[in-house]
Amino acid sequence: MTIRRLTSVLVANRGEIACRVIRTAKRLGMRTIAVYSEADRDALHVALADEARCIGPAPAPDSYLRIDRILEAARASGAACIHPGYGFLSERPDFADACAEAGIVFVGPPASAIRAMGLKDAAKALVAEAGVPVVPGYHGARQDPDFLAAEAAAIGYPVLIKAVAGGGGKGMRRVEGPADFADALASAQREARGAFGDPRVLVEKYILSPRHVEIQVFCDGHGNAVHLFERDCSLQRRHQKVIEEAPAPGMPEEVRAAMGRAAVEAAKAVGYVGAGTVEFIADGREGLRPDGFWFMEMNTRLQVEHPVTEAITGHDLVAWQFRVASGETLPVDQAGLAIHGHAVEARLYAEDPDHGFLPSTGPLRALQLPEGEGIRVDTGVRAGDRVTPFYDPMIAKVIAHGATRTEALDRLAGALGRTLVAGPKTNVAFLKALAEAPDFREGRFDTGFIDRDLGVLTAPSPHRDAAIRAGIRALVARESSARTGSPWDAVDGFQLGEARRQVWPFVLEGEPAEAVLHWGPSGPKVDYGEAGLEPDAVTVVDAPPGVLVLAEGRQIALQPPDPFAVDLDHIDQGGTIKAPMHGRLVAVLVAPGDTVVRGQRLAVVEAMKMEHALTAPSDGIVAEVAGQAGQQVAEGARLITLTTEDAA
Repeated sequence: MTIRRLTSVLVANRGEIACRVIRTAKRLGMRTIAVYSEADRDALHVALADEARCIGPAPAPDSYLRIDRILEAARASGAACIHPGYGFLSERPDFADACAEAGIVFVGPPASAIRAMGLKDAAKALVAEAGVPVVPGYHGARQDPDFLAAEAAAIGYPVLIKAVAGGGGKGMRRVEGPADFADALASAQREARGAFGDPRVLVEKYILSPRHVEIQVFCDGHGNAVHLFERDCSLQRRHQKVIEEAPAPGMPEEVRAAMGRAAVEAAKAVGYVGAGTVEFIADGREGLRPDGFWFMEMNTRLQVEHPVTEAITGHDLVAWQFRVASGETLPVDQAGLAIHGHAVEARLYAEDPDHGFLPSTGPLRALQLPEGEGIRVDTGVRAGDRVTPFYDPMIAKVIAHGATRTEALDRLAGALGRTLVAGPKTNVAFLKALAEAPDFREGRFDTGFIDRDLGVLTAPSPHRDAAIRAGIRALVARESSARTGSPWDAVDGFQLGEARRQVWPFVLEGEPAEAVLHWGPSGPKVDYGEAGLEPDAVTVVDAPPGVLVLAEGRQIALQPPDPFAVDLDHIDQGGTIKAPMHGRLVAVLVAPGDTVVRGQRLAVVEAMKMEHALTAPSDGIVAEVAGQAGQQVAEGARLITLTTEDAA
């Protein structure tokens, strides 16, 4: 294999992975070229690169998924290679082919390997021939619903429907019984078509008490292949990884060796070159054992969670990617690799745990990411940037390394406690609760852990009312300083008589509320909610016309009331179904005149590549359908109106 020195790289991605690749490339002395959509013109990855080129409008299909525009940017900038990052085009074999045809090195596996592993059904058959164990299920080509339902019954419930071309939990549904299969199949196929352009699915047995354990593999073009041990990614929500760690808790050496051998054999079976991850599902009921794991899929790219592997091995995997892409051999063999300590990564997202983890958008009015011993943060945003509805809502990855698992988790929890994000809602408090959860710390967990303990992990803070009082004080102080004129116009509690008491209306998280201000010489005492201990720290951030109160990883929005902000169309909220976030209305499942029951699916909104079902709040009749499938909808837009007892 010819060795070719790579002097420049175009990073065909955005966000934290683009920034992470650019930093390593610069350390290696490479010239870096960023691409960006119109929405990312001022993004951090653009600022970090030596040069940057716009490739189209905000929607990914018009920019980051446009192979022609990315190659045009690469040719115009003289890029020697293209690094795809993860997501977008990273696992598109036609992109790898197009790079080769253009004479530009693709920093990734050959297109043939991507094709072989890109379809889950074919990949399972391929690795099974190589002696790798696979999960029982139907991996064939037939896709008619009745046939798949029959296969599910033959496999035995619960089953898992998975998109053939899937990844990242998209197009995946767990089904508990035959009554739920048809709806789950339709939803999985629709999501798979939207995410991958391929609606085909496979059906597999759902493993009870499953652990998600994956092996990092690396191969060069000279026939050398190694694994860099395992990562445990069992803490998931909606099949999306939340916290990942390396090595896997409770991993016996014989199981590590068996999994490592199986992963390397799977990679060799497709002539793999570069970084890849072989994912296994393990039966965790009786601990990890050599006969209790099965191949799920191979991700033919760098993984989001690769920093934990870097932390325990001391190797820069992106630097390895550039080395292999240039034609060099791997820097070490299997005997030269060892595990040092323990590492844990938490994915910090702009989402609202109090409302079903719906994506949250808007400007980052404040951003303080943690530092400290054993702490690494990978991010693609800065204070002042905007989280948009067009892309994945990740703000940062917080990685903690320690000599032991307990030390790593302690450092992660401490780092999350020092993290401050104002603007979009985030999952900081949820992540900290996970890092501190006793069962997780003691190794009693599987992929269903979050769902089982969700109520505890997202429990409201006992200090919420105290935080709200701090926000009220800030609002009152701002309103007082902003007003001029007679004392009758002031907000300082001036009134005739002895009592200095004032009922003060405000808006709490979009809903009207009231507090009572008791005025004294040093300002008002706020009477709101239950008295209790104050949070350890409260930060109030200006967000005109209101404020954002941050305490214990949670954010609360307060505003003064606007007497003119009356929405006559939405005074009656009982039967109004609104869009919960900015997104695309992918399906309307009812029509005017239909009778619906509480909990029935009425419509589906897609945002940030995930589907969110809107359900009926109560029994009723559909009075109006205001939205059409395919249209973009704004957060809070009225989509469906029901005639219900509540509305009446």
